Amino acid sequence: MNKNNKKYVETKNIKKLESKKLRLDHKLTNIRNNHIHHETTLIIGKNPQFICLEKLNISRMMSNRHLAKHIQDQKWYEFIRQITYKAEAYKITVIFADTFYPSSKTCCNCKKNKHDLTLKDRVYQCCCGNIIDRDFQAAINLYNYGLAYAS
Repeated sequence: MNKNNKKYVETKNIKKLESKKLRLDHKLTNIRNNHIHHETTLIIGKNPQFICLEKLNISRMMSNRHLAKHIQDQKWYEFIRQITYKAEAYKITVIFADTFYPSSKTCCNCKKNKHDLTLKDRVYQCCCGNIIDRDFQAAINLYNYGLAYAS
């Protein structure tokens, strides 16, 4: 029992487990940082004309207690920071789409906006017959946004 007069007593086994957990957390953080470095280097290495990113309100998203831990683990801000400084070094333009730009709600064929789209809807179906993955459509719309901005 690790209680002494209703006080918590830290045993040697508990200290060992906490130390093991800290080492594992440190290892996972290093793996995530390494992955971000590799991916950003890969993107910049393709020497694109421009890079278009959505300007997300990450601090507001972190206020959602269900998503905060997952957002923090993905290190979105660090990804954006690395893309920005690496693109600047290679003289690649980084374009940020507005926070409220409807990249996933706009049809990439007919440019019609679908207001009733929810996060649960993973496939976008437009009245013009366009059926496409929602994330792929957002990427196409961001590419078109970047082309319009760059020219």
